[in-house]
Amino acid sequence: MSHSNPDARKAPSPEILTFGEAMTLFVADAPGHLAEVAHFQRRIAGADTNVAIGLARMGFRVGWLSRVGVDSFGTFIRHTLEAEGLDCRHLGVDPDHPTGLLFKERALGGADPRVEYFRRGSAASHLSPKDAAEVDFTALRHLHATGIPPALSPSARDLSRHMLAQARQVGASISFDPNLRPSLWKSEAEMRDTLNALAALSDWVLPGLAEGRLLTAQNTPEAIADFYLERGASAVIIKLGPEGSFYRGSLGGKLETFSVPGFAVDEVVDTVGAGDGFAVGVVSALLDGRTPREAVRRGNLIGSLAVQVIGDMEGLPSRAQLTALEARLAD
Repeated sequence: MSHSNPDARKAPSPEILTFGEAMTLFVADAPGHLAEVAHFQRRIAGADTNVAIGLARMGFRVGWLSRVGVDSFGTFIRHTLEAEGLDCRHLGVDPDHPTGLLFKERALGGADPRVEYFRRGSAASHLSPKDAAEVDFTALRHLHATGIPPALSPSARDLSRHMLAQARQVGASISFDPNLRPSLWKSEAEMRDTLNALAALSDWVLPGLAEGRLLTAQNTPEAIADFYLERGASAVIIKLGPEGSFYRGSLGGKLETFSVPGFAVDEVVDTVGAGDGFAVGVVSALLDGRTPREAVRRGNLIGSLAVQVIGDMEGLPSRAQLTALEARLAD
């Protein structure tokens, strides 16, 4: 396992860390079945990297822990992430396994696009706690985790547990987005038990409503939130799609429950990445010291920006763009 760019190590350690699998994404140039599409645009994909990029654009020092293959796709991912300002000192190169790929349809009318993955046996699926051996957890202010790495393999699941346990030990805050990928799990029960255990190690749990129902067997946002609050989370923020989101937690010292309506969007172009945009908004605002209500509103706002573009992370704003937008909305 080699790491490139020795200069990166001289920079201060990242204050925020994310980990998981980044893949090279080929998105169809035109609508239609993938079998018929001749031309694709190359981008990168990965829920964890979408959030990392969004937080880096906000001016945070964000690190990315993963593995890529010794192939042009891995090099492309590294260059793309470094161009976004991510610290890639913990991005290892795996000589034995390839970088994961996925192909995405161009869907019409805001429908969820069909996606085909080529990720089985990928470099990132071989992640393990050893990949975190050089992480300086004491420098860490926040860890963002999703339910995707633990779905990739038993060793990546061990890494997930290790990352959350270490972050907790140093007192860093932890956000957890279940990001369900049922097709990657052996069984729904294993997915549920694993992800609920990780959520219980986290401070801010960010499920979608359908995800929350599946994971907790509860029906209402209140009951889903209580499930995680009883297990140790301090806030649960549930995405309700275009309706907005629901908050229940005690971040301000006392238990609060409220909903914040979503932002109207003229045209939904691509729903992929909306939940990651939401996480960027909530996490950045809480790290900025904003109130829970302001954090949820920012989550809704950035989520609404993400669905108006083709790519997964192209709609994520810079700090200056966000500040201007929030000021405009305040009027």
